[in-house]
Amino acid sequence: MALLTLRHFPDPCLRETAQPVTVFDDELKTFVTDMTETMYAERGIGLAAPQVGVCKRVIIVDVSENRDQPMALINPEFIQCDGEMMMMDGCLSLPESYTETQRYSAVTVRYQDINGAEYTLEAEGLQAGCLQHEIDHLNGKLFIDHLSPLKRQRIEKKVKKTLKMREENA
Repeated sequence: MALLTLRHFPDPCLRETAQPVTVFDDELKTFVTDMTETMYAERGIGLAAPQVGVCKRVIIVDVSENRDQPMALINPEFIQCDGEMMMMDGCLSLPESYTETQRYSAVTVRYQDINGAEYTLEAEGLQAGCLQHEIDHLNGKLFIDHLSPLKRQRIEKKVKKTLKMREENA
């Protein structure tokens, strides 16, 4: 098990469309374990493979109260989206930046597990929002893309400043 290096905005990897996973082997299982460990170490509730520089359709989510129920979704795709909600959104790749975004309040997602078996997940509220956020990453989209140009510009500027300060203090 190893912690993976997070990619930060404006890393071009975050804007690529992730490719489907076609091989379900021990390498994938190790990668999912490393992604999960990285997500917890960074205190996130979700992580997508492009955020660690791997352009594959893999996400990890855990919105459980005790943060002990991680789910790995391979090749996730929406099959139904309903309702609307505003939710506080943030991203490990855009550190210390949070804002409200509009999301669907309920989603149904088809995905595969680490062995390739297919499942369907119905999610609401925070879990639905988290799934939308992470699947956006697989399509090269960031939460700031849901914002007005002015709000997006403010967050981009703040992220660049935060990352520069971190670099100077490292």
